[in-house]
Amino acid sequence: MEKWYKKEIFFALRICLLRNYRRIIISILSISDLKKYLSGKDSDALRKEIVEIVKLFPEAREYLAAKIDPENEDKTMEKFRKIIKDEFFPKKGFGKLRYSITKKALSDFKKLSKKPVNIAELMVSYVEYGVKFTNTYGDIDEYFYDNMIKMYNKTIKYVIDKNLTNIFFKRLKNIMKKTDGIGWGFHDDISDIYYEYFSEEDKP
Repeated sequence: MEKWYKKEIFFALRICLLRNYRRIIISILSISDLKKYLSGKDSDALRKEIVEIVKLFPEAREYLAAKIDPENEDKTMEKFRKIIKDEFFPKKGFGKLRYSITKKALSDFKKLSKKPVNIAELMVSYVEYGVKFTNTYGDIDEYFYDNMIKMYNKTIKYVIDKNLTNIFFKRLKNIMKKTDGIGWGFHDDISDIYYEYFSEEDKP
């Protein structure tokens, strides 16, 4: 039992290290020091440590929530999906399209997630929002289109690698179709990527 607590504390803190508190925590606590510290704790002490970590760090709460009940991960995914969507289509005003935030949301969720289908869902949603954004507001800029092209390619590769084609094929195809008429060579590049992996006759 103590071994389980130590493992969960270690991974929960690791999630925190990989996110907002990385520089602060790394500067005062190494992984080896953490392991040494936990090795001297009994079950009751470890239980208290986990509770304190969950109180202090939302990231640890999300990590452990997914471990305790896998359905909690779906709720966490929706939280991160909203973060991404709000950069394109906030409830009020125009999207700020801060790539640092959208990329961080994807990266953070990948570290928390144990379900490839949820990671793929977030990746596909990202590109869908991007295509909808340019169809809504017109031509954006070269960086925007390069970003979307790279993400579309990564998404298809991930979907195929995780054997999720049956789930996402139609949406990936619709993304390609909805780029028709968009400038900067966007449609041509997206189409090239699509047909690199799929044919017109593909019906998984």
